[in-house]
Amino acid sequence: DLFAAHLKPRARNSHKGSFGTAGVVGGAPGMLGAALLAARAALHLGAGRVRLGLLDERAPPFDAAQPELMLTPAGEVIAGEASALACGPGLGRSDDARRLLDAACARELPLLLDADALNLLAADNEAQARLAARRAPTLVTPHPAEAARLLACSVAEVQADRLASASAIAVRLRAWVALKGCGTVIAGPAGPDGEAGGTFINTSGNPGLATAGSGDVLSGLAVALLAQGWPARDALLAAVHVHGAAADALAAQGCGPVGLTAGELCGAARRVFNR
Repeated sequence: DLFAAHLKPRARNSHKGSFGTAGVVGGAPGMLGAALLAARAALHLGAGRVRLGLLDERAPPFDAAQPELMLTPAGEVIAGEASALACGPGLGRSDDARRLLDAACARELPLLLDADALNLLAADNEAQARLAARRAPTLVTPHPAEAARLLACSVAEVQADRLASASAIAVRLRAWVALKGCGTVIAGPAGPDGEAGGTFINTSGNPGLATAGSGDVLSGLAVALLAQGWPARDALLAAVHVHGAAADALAAQGCGPVGLTAGELCGAARRVFNR
């Protein structure tokens, strides 16, 4: 019910430009898979186009498993005509990664930060302040260890009060936050124009999501909805719910929870969303 108003059948005269361009930036050497998973997830949740910017100069020129993705240099994705950006899956912590993060945060368009983008941010108070000053919507999707780095505390302290931890990050970064885990907490601050904030706990999902790449898929689902014009809060709520519901559907079919892989979530998320 929280995001049902956006679940409308597509017009028959739609075209790919009707559903935005999602940009994904990441994929440093050795971590190409994280960026590919995020980009594939964005495509499966309906972004009209997905541009994938990779840091690994030795990466293939196209994704053989998903040739619909457009692979270009990372800087071009950030500077281009994206409707929304996701920065962080497999980004790494190099100087190049830091420059790309700064460039992404400087764009006045919906932005999702995850993984190493959050680790870089945690080590730079000035970057945090610049992020909080953005006028465009920001989403961040930390797991407990990343949340602890952002809050300069221990993982145990984050987990001891997950609601307060998520809310603290939301206020500090002026962003909508999904603190991942069993009962992912979604929190956001009140907006400057009177938009309501709030705190929510997601109930979908199962232990099958405790696998490498699962969070990258979540990033892709959320940026796809942002690219399609969904408000920040609703995009994050829907992405988290669909992510968990996809894992539940797979488990019900016998594809998990043990051995469920992140790549399987993309098609399952598409089925859940269309239903």
